[in-house]
This record gives sequence, structure tokens and C-alpha cells, in this order.
Amino acid sequence: MSVMSDDEVLVIERRVAAPPERVFALWTEPDQLVKWWGPDGYAMPQYSLDVRKGGAWRTVMHSPDGKVLTVSGVYREIDPPRRLVFTWAWDDDSGTRGHETEIIVTFEPTPGGTHIKLLQQRFNTKLARDNHSRGWNSVLDRLERVIAA
Repeated sequence: MSVMSDDEVLVIERRVAAPPERVFALWTEPDQLVKWWGPDGYAMPQYSLDVRKGGAWRTVMHSPDGKVLTVSGVYREIDPPRRLVFTWAWDDDSGTRGHETEIIVTFEPTPGGTHIKLLQQRFNTKLARDNHSRGWNSVLDRLERVIAA
């Protein structure tokens, strides 16, 4: 078993004003996910979620400048409303799946809401990790706005 370096791991934590059951639903129900998935300004016109262990998921996002971005993975663990584990890899311009990371999201009840902890690991470069940090923070800002609405 190898120990990962800091460059290979991203951890983001947020507290949101909704119970774990609602937050978990926002991550796993397609009609809820489409409201916030993707950084600010991105649209998600295509998506499929098979939310079960071994089930595949895929989203196609359009950036504000018209770039099409496709990301997909497989659910490894579903433990409502506490934990999600899934893989993540971007498609390149030819449609080939790139380097795969693993994401673990936990939802812990706290007074007045939920503590979300997102851990993404096995990055192949520090730049990839840093880009995901910016992306996830923007995505979680959108999630918070959906919860507040």
C-alpha cells in the first residue's frame, strides 16, 4: 500500500443549511443534480446517473465559452444519506477517457444542517488537483445557492 502525496489529494469541507437527506438527494437525483452540477456559468444538457453500486454516471457540461466537457465514472459505494464513493475521469477531445480519480463525499448531520466533506484522490498532477479545487469550490457555491433558494 502506497501513501499518497499532498499533490494527489484534494479535501474540501462545507457546512450547508439542509439535512443530510436533502443534500444526499441533491447529489443522487438527476432532477436535483442538474440544478447545481458544474462550475458557475456551466450548463448540463446531457446526463445519466445509475445510482447504485457498480452503476455508471456521465455528465456533459457546456462552458460559458461553448466548450463541451464530458466526465464519467462508476459508483463504488452508496450509503444514503451519509456517503457516496465514485470514480471520475474526463474525456479528451477524441472521447477517450483520461486519468481516473476517486471521490468520497460524506454528509454528517450538524446543528442546523450538514457538514459535507469531499475527498478526491489519486490525481496524477498538482495542476489537475488545483484545477479541481477551483472547480469543486465553484460547484459547491452553486449547491449552497440551490439549498438557500
